Amino acid sequence: MNTVDAKRVLETALICSHQPIQIRDLRVLFSDALGADTIRTLLEELQLDWAQRGVELVQVASGWRFQSRPDMREFLDRLNPEKPPKYSRAVMETLAIIAYRQPVTRGDMEDVRGVTVNSLVIKQLEDRGWVEVIGHRETVGRPSLFATTRQFLDDLGLASLDELPVFDSAQAQANAFARLGEDDPSLQMDMALESTERAEIAAPAEGDILSGDAAPIFELSSPRDPASTGDAPNEH
Repeated sequence: MNTVDAKRVLETALICSHQPIQIRDLRVLFSDALGADTIRTLLEELQLDWAQRGVELVQVASGWRFQSRPDMREFLDRLNPEKPPKYSRAVMETLAIIAYRQPVTRGDMEDVRGVTVNSLVIKQLEDRGWVEVIGHRETVGRPSLFATTRQFLDDLGLASLDELPVFDSAQAQANAFARLGEDDPSLQMDMALESTERAEIAAPAEGDILSGDAAPIFELSSPRDPASTGDAPNEH
């Protein structure tokens, strides 16, 4: 099979897939006749082939996928005007603590935030598929240890935790997540805006939990799959 045909096979498989695909799984397309390095080279060539289009090929934690570019979002949103999930500042600050300090216990989170972490905050993150329990600390009570998931990395458009931006304090980390998506170049959070998720910020809400009439400050929409209308273990 020549290079042009191999790229066409990869392109078709990725466009038709609802989930990212790892290189090891893409090798099955060729009965393992192509090595991992060759497939990676072909994927990088495909990235260049799609460079001027409204859809891009990217590598995330779970593998490779096609997704819409951020500047296409305002148009795609017209096809699906449903309100996306909304999260409070407390939820996003807690997520930041887990992301940057994992694995952490609930007590660790409370030490950093200086307030009690409501169980509903953690449940929201678990329900969204962003955090999970990966074990227990060997101390009194054996508290659960929380860490982020591959889904978290996929939703931010990241291949690994190493791609998270570096901040010099826990407060800076928390602020960056809580304000994710705000038009503030000093945050250096471009990596999150270039994903299939986009955050939109409104006025900060009082209190830790998003409930009742509290004003939501964090809004995340669902990933866009250009190939269809449809739409993991931990990686540290």
